[in-house]
Amino acid sequence: MKDLMGMMKQVKDMQARMQQMQEELAALEIAGQAGGGLVEVVMSGKGEVRRVKIDPSLLKPEEAEILEDLIVAAAADAKGKVEGKMAEKMSEVTGGLPLPPGLKLF
Repeated sequence: MKDLMGMMKQVKDMQARMQQMQEELAALEIAGQAGGGLVEVVMSGKGEVRRVKIDPSLLKPEEAEILEDLIVAAAADAKGKVEGKMAEKMSEVTGGLPLPPGLKLF
């Protein structure tokens, strides 16, 4: 019975660390760039787009399609960085505990 109580305490501790991690991720801002920095997309740690910066040199009607592609690329870059940061934080919370493939905790 002692082992069960110890395991329940570990689960409770992990839940508290998960809550803290989710709060940290929500406050985090990660920038993705495209076109050599001409387009920048800033996302929260939860993947919400917060800001988009576009270099004025791209604001020409004949270059609209290029600009659209750069925004998509910058958003994908930011999303990749967010996912990397989430994996890093998750590893910290679980202490390297192997989780089943496909298990998403947030």
